[in-house]
Amino acid sequence: MSALLPILTLATSLLAAGVIFMLPETSKTTRTAVNLVAALGKLGLATVMIIGVAEGKTYEATLTLLPGLQLILRVDALALLFLALSAFLWLLTTIYAISYLGDGPNLSRFFGFFSLCVAATTGVALSGSLITFFVFYELLTLSTWPLVVHKGDGASLAAGRRYLIYTMSGSAVLLAGILLLEGGLGPIEFARHGSLAAGDPGVLTGAFVLMVAGLGVKAALVPLHGWLPSAMVAPAPVSALLHAVAVVKAGAFGIIRVVYDVYGVALVNELGVGLPLAIVASVTIVYGSLRALQQHDIKRRLAYSTVSQVAYIVLGTGLFGPYATIGGVVHLVHQGLMKITLFFCAGALAERIGATRIEHLDGAGRRMPLTMAAFSVAALGMIGVPPLAGFVSKWYLGIGGLQAGQHWVLAVLAVSSLLNAAYFLPLLHRAWFVAPPADARPAVASREGPAWLIGPGLVTAAAVVAAGVFAGMPFSPLGWSTLIVTRNYAP
Repeated sequence: MSALLPILTLATSLLAAGVIFMLPETSKTTRTAVNLVAALGKLGLATVMIIGVAEGKTYEATLTLLPGLQLILRVDALALLFLALSAFLWLLTTIYAISYLGDGPNLSRFFGFFSLCVAATTGVALSGSLITFFVFYELLTLSTWPLVVHKGDGASLAAGRRYLIYTMSGSAVLLAGILLLEGGLGPIEFARHGSLAAGDPGVLTGAFVLMVAGLGVKAALVPLHGWLPSAMVAPAPVSALLHAVAVVKAGAFGIIRVVYDVYGVALVNELGVGLPLAIVASVTIVYGSLRALQQHDIKRRLAYSTVSQVAYIVLGTGLFGPYATIGGVVHLVHQGLMKITLFFCAGALAERIGATRIEHLDGAGRRMPLTMAAFSVAALGMIGVPPLAGFVSKWYLGIGGLQAGQHWVLAVLAVSSLLNAAYFLPLLHRAWFVAPPADARPAVASREGPAWLIGPGLVTAAAVVAAGVFAGMPFSPLGWSTLIVTRNYAP
């Protein structure tokens, strides 16, 4: 059973992808059933393993991909945090996508690659070695490209080309770092406190810089972030997938693995590469917020917000202290919940009342109150308003900065929060306090929208509230992040 569960977890979305690819376009009911059964199955398996790992059980499987090349699937507390997040949000994104895409063209192709993307994310989460991580990281790149270009128009194809150029270049740099490291030290598995005992400082530093730069492309660290705003031409469920469930999170998750489970805090301190990483993250936090402030397209504003918010995870990773690490790790979940809520709502607003730009939001709160309520909760969470999820992340990062002796982190967090307020509050003001224009486009129907389109955003907005209000509970994102740091990274 200890080896079977990781394999079954990976297989749920792989098998779903295979089945869905073979279904004809007209098999909507079967396709929906396969999607939902697989998503529920993965969530159930993740729940079983969460209980097991909390009790001290271990789950690990080794698969031979090629002679001499083995894939290690290992379930630890950090892997489960990412797996549980992706499984939960995959279920909700699937429900949302079924309603959002309706009876559009090429849906078997879309949902096939959608499931393949989630399988790759599962593999990234469960990777127990560098080479396993790289294999699934590449599968993630290849499976998300068809989703970015799904519309097939000129803008989508251009965004797809840009996405491939950035991510494949990043992968090449990541592979160079892995080969540089493993060329001298052999295959490297992830281990508590890091798996590297010693080595040439120049080689270790060079490999670290290469790997973090390669991962920084998907994590959208400045100046490697250019693909992310361009990819906003993709359908809203794909945007949700890119920003909250899979791609940017895979990059940030990989940086956590490299820092803590490959090098370890002691070696990163010895090499002096932690503080530069935190500074790059801080620059990204402020730059992303400034660029968000300049955007009038709603999805592009959210995209630059992602550039800024994902860097919080990297900031906590670079600062090392227990509180900073908890703040960074928990933001992996909190950012996902908040950002997917915003994209669910942005997609619903575009579909129902044609609101794609900031000026289109006038009176949106009266026309779509549930959607704008969910949007408002997520936006306030992003700003850091207590007791929402974003406040918890920023509180721990702030204390972590003080604990690490890096008091400037407080200034970064304060400036970022002010900028968050500057680019989110005007949207809420227009939606709730400005009357809709006389020539506003009428809603496509008298009611706000079908439950499958509006419901997922309401669920994730409730999760944003719950993650903050019940942060002290053992199985809350904060409770689980504390367990990760206490069990795996504490001295």
